Amino acid sequence: MKFLYFTTFYPPYSFGGDAVYLHRMAHALGDAGHTVDVVHCVDSYHLQHPAEPEVRWAEHPNVTRHELRSPFGWLSPLVTHQTGRPLLTMKRLNDIAKSKPFDVVHYHNISLLGPGVLELDPAGKDFVKLYTAHEHWLVCPMHVLWKFDSHACESADCLKCTVRGHRPPQLWRYTGYLEKAARHVDQFLSPSRFCGQMHADRGFPYPVEHLPYFMERQDADWQTPSPRPQERPYFLFVGRLERIKGLHTLIDAWAKVRDWDLIVAGTGAEEAQLRAQAAANPRIRFVGCQSQEQLAGLYAHAVATIVPSVTYETFGIIIIESFARQRPVIVRDLGALPEVVADSGGGMIYRDNEELLAAVRRMGSSPGLSADLGARGYEAFVRQWTRPAHFERYFAFIAEARRRRYGTREEWQTISSPAVRAL
Repeated sequence: MKFLYFTTFYPPYSFGGDAVYLHRMAHALGDAGHTVDVVHCVDSYHLQHPAEPEVRWAEHPNVTRHELRSPFGWLSPLVTHQTGRPLLTMKRLNDIAKSKPFDVVHYHNISLLGPGVLELDPAGKDFVKLYTAHEHWLVCPMHVLWKFDSHACESADCLKCTVRGHRPPQLWRYTGYLEKAARHVDQFLSPSRFCGQMHADRGFPYPVEHLPYFMERQDADWQTPSPRPQERPYFLFVGRLERIKGLHTLIDAWAKVRDWDLIVAGTGAEEAQLRAQAAANPRIRFVGCQSQEQLAGLYAHAVATIVPSVTYETFGIIIIESFARQRPVIVRDLGALPEVVADSGGGMIYRDNEELLAAVRRMGSSPGLSADLGARGYEAFVRQWTRPAHFERYFAFIAEARRRRYGTREEWQTISSPAVRAL
């Protein structure tokens, strides 16, 4: 099958966990003999990161990256942001879409490609279109339901929030254009039940089904892990260094932790402030941007991974990355994070710093408890969040979209066969 993926960010020109998932998915499809063309916007990446990426990512012979680099640079994503249409890259996008008869067009984070890209059709006649809501962009101009740049959004106040967030208002959001363009999509998906329900609650008019993330099994990482990064026991934070990820709350809480270190892996816009906040605490160590290989050892030797996000995560891919190494998690009771823990039994959930500290002390003082929760997380990971489980669900959605659009499954019945599930 031939897949066409549209996204704003794709490795190495990317930031968050959704791009990590997309890279894994494209390569998994390539391993299975499919071809994947990925369209992503380098100009959008450079809006936030003027330099080239620090970490390179593996390429796949069956995956072709199409970089959007307009001669107008940053003006291209700005025009798209304001009009909802990729006006300065439309010809290139059309050329790519018409370059071959694609079977599946799948939209991911299209925030700076605009809803106009949903109206593009490939050369083939029998395609279907999917859209995965990795963020809340369909119902939130700020993408992450982070209100007034200070707290999780409890009720819509979009125009005021956009202005206070120092972004120009997107007037097309008040014209019905997004809903009109979204009619071209056969199936909307989200990585958590929480995310799908949030879209419904915020008035999105189309059904959103549940397709959780996945990653490959990493058995070698816990069976024969790399050397410990340090002798002292530690908890681990992995993520972008931005306020919504909640590291500042973790740094505050760590002032009361004496027996365990905190290792922070990642980089981001607020790195300097967070390092300054933690400077007086010798038990907090920043290790910067880490490759997937480097992260493997950090996960494998941690007491647990802490996910303290202060806004509505749509999944929490860090959780299953930790589970894949048989390590438990401690997560804030917000967004999709508690859903993933509840589905696995692989961690603890907290509501405030006191509950966080209690969970840290309990896990840190009981290696047996940490190991037991990590084993539960791993068992759930193998059952729910590996490639075979993901492929079975993914291809079933494609087959059902095909049935609804064309009235028959025909050869598409074979795509979720045991042979595919065994991939």
